[in-house]
Amino acid sequence: MGNTERASCLAEPQLWDRLSFYRIGPEDAALSFAQRLARENGWSLAEAERVIAEYKRFCYLAVTAGHPVTPSDAVDQAWHLHLTYTRDYWDRFCPEILGMALHHGPTAGGPHEQQRYFEQYADTLKSYEAAFGTPPADLWPDAARRLIDDPRARRVHPRDVLVIPRRAMWLTVAVVAAALLVWMIAQGS
Repeated sequence: MGNTERASCLAEPQLWDRLSFYRIGPEDAALSFAQRLARENGWSLAEAERVIAEYKRFCYLAVTAGHPVTPSDAVDQAWHLHLTYTRDYWDRFCPEILGMALHHGPTAGGPHEQQRYFEQYADTLKSYEAAFGTPPADLWPDAARRLIDDPRARRVHPRDVLVIPRRAMWLTVAVVAAALLVWMIAQGS
């Protein structure tokens, strides 16, 4: 059963209908929510729209799963951005679409919190599968990859740093080393 067919069998179809038709942010914005999400994360518009669809699924689970839910990294980026649209999020989305406040609770850190979020994320994936079918692996990696393999992940904005691909860096190092060697040999003669 595909995600579209499965969505019609959801426990709370009215909630899903409200989420499906909901558009984040003001209608008259020069830059839509999807365009801003794409720009801020280096994604294509199509990728940002996929993430928004997954964010809506996450929000559905937050209301219906019966346990705390944890988003994937991509979904968390959509949630963070949505939270910056404070009037839309708190005055419209939470009361009118979700019917409840959905607070974002960051981790307090430490091994106990890491274990708790690992379990919550694994439970979220199980609830996602029960409601919507298999989650897309590129947007919902397994729990080990999401929370254990890269616990020190940091956001880097291209305007703040120079990002050099490893291959280009090693090629540059090799060329500089060769030039230095040639220069040293020439100095010795």
